Amino acid sequence: MNPTLSQDLLTFLKHSPTCFHAVAEMASALTAHGFTELSETEKWNLTPGSRHFLTRNGSSLIAFAIPSSGIHSFRILASHSDSPTFKIKENPEIAVENKYVKLNVEGYGGMLCAPWFDRPLSVAGRVIVKENGAFTAKLVNLDRDLLMIPNLAIHMNREANNGYQYNHQRDMLPLYGDITAKDTFLKQVAEAAHVLPEDILGHDLFLYNRQPGTIWGASGEFLSSSRLDDLQCAFASLQGFLQGEKQESLAVHCVFDNEEVGSSTRQGAASTFLYDTLTRIHESLGLTPEDYRIHLAKSLMISADNAHAVHPNYPDKADPVNRPVLNGGIVLKYNANQRYCTDGISAAMFKDLCRQADVPVQVFTNRSDIPGGSTLGNISNTQVALNTIDIGLPQLAMHSPYETAGVKDTEYLVRAAKEFFH
Repeated sequence: MNPTLSQDLLTFLKHSPTCFHAVAEMASALTAHGFTELSETEKWNLTPGSRHFLTRNGSSLIAFAIPSSGIHSFRILASHSDSPTFKIKENPEIAVENKYVKLNVEGYGGMLCAPWFDRPLSVAGRVIVKENGAFTAKLVNLDRDLLMIPNLAIHMNREANNGYQYNHQRDMLPLYGDITAKDTFLKQVAEAAHVLPEDILGHDLFLYNRQPGTIWGASGEFLSSSRLDDLQCAFASLQGFLQGEKQESLAVHCVFDNEEVGSSTRQGAASTFLYDTLTRIHESLGLTPEDYRIHLAKSLMISADNAHAVHPNYPDKADPVNRPVLNGGIVLKYNANQRYCTDGISAAMFKDLCRQADVPVQVFTNRSDIPGGSTLGNISNTQVALNTIDIGLPQLAMHSPYETAGVKDTEYLVRAAKEFFH
């Protein structure tokens, strides 16, 4: 196994407190590997053998490599950039008893609430300013222990350990400072973005957990961090994409935003982002709409979004026979109602791929009496319909601000992705 890969993943996660930062990190890596950035607002002049990437909304990214011999099919590996968190509302400051200042936030995605309490938090995202007549997004990260959501003492809530239904408006607002902090929050954001407060015309700011990622366990076999779902897959997919030879099919590394809230945005899996990109590639190369459809019919997509491992304290929550574990390999995800789009054909393709890459494969299905969530594969298929497999890397505490995975599984996906793009 690659001894530095887990540390590289933790570094990527540290530098990616939001979807905007994650996309910026991937764009930087692609540029360093010779990929040229394209803009959706300009004409494309593409040639066989060229490599490019583009972003939408600063939170979704598609990178592709055109084979020198021309396009015959697509190999697409898709993941997502967002994770459950709390978004800062407009006019966020709330004074309490003329003694404290807290921030007004709302939940983004389906998070586990309890782990957000009593840990240092900060704020990151983007601000929008107008420069030289154009609206410009500037990444911002306050990058210090700035906020905390304090728990209510057991003395004042004797039922806290007997189950509690959290109210986001009452229970989940972070403490920012004493009353002297009033009217300073956006000033701090502006300072971090190197702009004036009055120049900020809009913002997309989120809370994030400040606890650093760590490798732990009796033999250093586990890895814990924020945002493993789904940046672990996005990171591993990108590594495999960069290492693969990308010579026979149009190789596509695709990262969507807003999976955690349904994908129905202009940068989500339900958008036309992937369709627009693939058809524009064909048009720029002088290919026809029929060529696109022929190539699509011969293509394959891997939808990579982390999967549930068997929980050591709740083994009864897992299916009786399909029981993925940490460090056991890539998880192939099935659902009879097509919340996952794996079927017999796509499963056979993926198992054969992993056999060639010498990568172990596990299987996940929900217990038949516990409905599961969905992911981006079947949603993306409404725009770009092709054979698709839903996979993931096994993890515990999904949608917590501090999740746990296995150190071996990241490399398993890198190896499978490299083989996929080979």
